[in-house]
Amino acid sequence: MDHQQKPLLSTQANEWEIDNLPNRLTLFRIILIPIILGSLFFNLPQNLWPNPNTILLNYIAAWTFVFASITDFLDGYIARKKNIVTVFGSFLDPIADKFLVISSLIMLLALDRIHILIVLILVLREMYITALRLLAMEKGLSVPVGTLGKWKTATQMVGIPLLMANDTPWGIEMVLLGTICIYLASLFSMYSALEYSLGLIKKMKNLRKVNRKKKLKSNFERT
Repeated sequence: MDHQQKPLLSTQANEWEIDNLPNRLTLFRIILIPIILGSLFFNLPQNLWPNPNTILLNYIAAWTFVFASITDFLDGYIARKKNIVTVFGSFLDPIADKFLVISSLIMLLALDRIHILIVLILVLREMYITALRLLAMEKGLSVPVGTLGKWKTATQMVGIPLLMANDTPWGIEMVLLGTICIYLASLFSMYSALEYSLGLIKKMKNLRKVNRKKKLKSNFERT
């Protein structure tokens, strides 16, 4: 998450703080993950006992995922609003997001509600973007979230709970809508990864030019 740098002294003084509202929401989101996975696990066809509560467990997983996604939005909003930037939050928040999404995708794959190619695209994209951000951080650069990245997140967060619910209330085909959203998310993920890559390459070229000019200027001043 990108945070404003307005009260710099306050931010620096509290950067090692752990107990704040955004971090509590992040920890709460992590606690919700086993509920989602457990609900879906008991619906696996490999289980040795019949489960009469399949629909109920599907909805528990779906609504818990929705609630977890809302906490993800809230902790980012509160952190930006109150300028709460901590080392713990910066480390834990992206991990919580990836645990939530990747574990949910794997369970949906096990339930045969999503194609393995889509799971590979979305999971590998997350790994690639993480590596890209680490590279940018090492060079002192940033990889801001673009429009395609936001659309990818939005369609993904809608598609996953629809596939979890796996129901047809009032004639609404949740599986069909969820499949459309998750396919769109995979397309957005590939295009956004390309967008981030090209943006970072451009920034690195500009940085190289600036460093080269500084080096030439330093050599000229010495002579």
